[in-house]
Amino acid sequence: MIKSEKNFCFCTLALGKKYSALASLLAKDIEIYSPNTSFIILTDHPEEFSNHSQVLVFKHEQQGVKCYHDKRFAIAKALSLFNSCIFIDSDMRILAPVPEDMEWLLTPGISARACMDMPKKFTKVLAGTASNKFVKEFTVVKNATKVLNLETNWKEISFVHEYLFSVTKDAGKEIEFLQQWDMLANYFELNGIYEGEGSAIGLAAYKAGLAVRWSEMQGISFFNNKIELVKISKGQSNRDEISQYFEDHKNILYPKRSFMSKAIDKLGNAFMHFYRKMRFKIVRSSLLN
Repeated sequence: MIKSEKNFCFCTLALGKKYSALASLLAKDIEIYSPNTSFIILTDHPEEFSNHSQVLVFKHEQQGVKCYHDKRFAIAKALSLFNSCIFIDSDMRILAPVPEDMEWLLTPGISARACMDMPKKFTKVLAGTASNKFVKEFTVVKNATKVLNLETNWKEISFVHEYLFSVTKDAGKEIEFLQQWDMLANYFELNGIYEGEGSAIGLAAYKAGLAVRWSEMQGISFFNNKIELVKISKGQSNRDEISQYFEDHKNILYPKRSFMSKAIDKLGNAFMHFYRKMRFKIVRSSLLN
């Protein structure tokens, strides 16, 4: 493994065999399109990356009931080594050369490929047309603003789509941001919201005084399965030209298996979710007492 002389790195979280395999494809992309840029990966399968010279791999066991908020640990590790990091979901791909210098990355704070203010994020809730699950998330997020004394700042707080964003150090504000996210991760999960990291990122950043801004992130040409399907439906992308990326994604995440194998996996996942949920409540409750 090598450490880049650049001031930034890529980072991701890759838990489980499937997402580790997907992150290995992403690592190959970075080797091709961003030579000498380090790629920090937190994973429970470090052996998957032994042949990637640019990968700085760190063993990580899932901390939350679900893995979504564990992304904060990848960012914390990246910022302990570099001035800036670009977090990218492990199931994404890089499609073209990444420039050596990207001006948007030099500005302190968070640059997000997609973000919006909280009222827009929860438009359906405010209109009374949201699902019960989404209403529950809204309730927990609103209660979190009370815990953080940010009730009056609701319209100023951003929701950050967490699939692709960067963090650049800002005189220690990034440290408080991570500390606030850590608190919010526990708060969300103790209240039954196991996702919602995009809301936690926005709340934590606002509380820490770390700026959040939308950025086109020029120089980062990427493949995201869900986003690409939307672009194809709008005639903004040609599926034939990127068919291999869809195939790679499908073959790893959804391999052909017998009905029995799928049923066993489903039961195993349900048990692990229950186990993590109980363990999380016991551990967090003991820390509070």
